[in-house]
Amino acid sequence: MFSLFAISPASAAPIKILAFGTSLTQGYGLPPGTEYPVVLEDRLKAAKIDVKVINAGVSGDTSAGGASRIDWSLADRPDAAIVELGSNDALRGLSPKQTEKNISDVLAKLKAAHVKVLLLGMKAPRNLGPEYAAEFDPIYPRLAKKYGVALYPFVLDGVALDPKLNQADGMHPNPAGVKIIVTRLLPYVKKLVGR
Repeated sequence: MFSLFAISPASAAPIKILAFGTSLTQGYGLPPGTEYPVVLEDRLKAAKIDVKVINAGVSGDTSAGGASRIDWSLADRPDAAIVELGSNDALRGLSPKQTEKNISDVLAKLKAAHVKVLLLGMKAPRNLGPEYAAEFDPIYPRLAKKYGVALYPFVLDGVALDPKLNQADGMHPNPAGVKIIVTRLLPYVKKLVGR
């Protein structure tokens, strides 16, 4: 499948990328057109890669919510998926074991559907204590290894805790923060679609 992207003729249908996640994907609090799936699609098209990025982000969604709706999202028949789940689990202090099982279920379904995956890592808020972080943070590298998928270690890398790059809530990136996220994700996504 990897090589098919690279040799597909210009007249072929665009590569469909499913952006599957939470408010960070959906674009909570952002002006229309500045959500990361839109910015990512624009950047890929500017690089002459014909793509359609489907925004399947749901604000407030937990990993359990993601696991329950992945079948529905697969109806779009994506070629690739960017999976961003777990932030709300951590904010609510939910069981990391359950979070891991839910994300594992999502990855298993994507694998069964032959969808290439980029998993976006998340880190637990440090106010939950070192024990919780020690249990939560390793979920992503472990699952990436288990399913043989690409991993971007921390979705908010370069943006988290910087007031200039976040909305007033301190948790959701503003348009400037989204641009940094997309710039850092771009090489991973190009690799995902074989460019």
